[in-house]
Amino acid sequence: QVQLVESGGGLVQAGGSLRLSCAASGRTFSSYAMGWFRQVPGKEREFVAHISWSGTNTYYADSVKGRFTISRDNAKNTVYLQMNMLKPEDTAVYYCAADRAYTVFIGGRPQYWGQGTQVTVSS
Repeated sequence: QVQLVESGGGLVQAGGSLRLSCAASGRTFSSYAMGWFRQVPGKEREFVAHISWSGTNTYYADSVKGRFTISRDNAKNTVYLQMNMLKPEDTAVYYCAADRAYTVFIGGRPQYWGQGTQVTVSS
């Protein structure tokens, strides 16, 4: 069982930055791939980025590539999403997710989810 708690959301102007954090419970955090998704009301949840258990491999949605960076600190059981050059269209609830399978983040549904944190980008 893995419990995930996101933090770091808020209101920011377009062009600004935010860093989201996701703290995970459990002693096996380093064996899980981690990722971020986002959802706007009325739309499906969409993939943002994910990272392998070791941090060696990362993958991003085209819409955030070059602006967002995912990273993890296995000693702190935490995964981060650094978001730069934010745009109004980045406004969404951001969810952290975990799964032992790295590939499930693309086209699948990871096993564990956090409750989400709101990110609002004003124009």
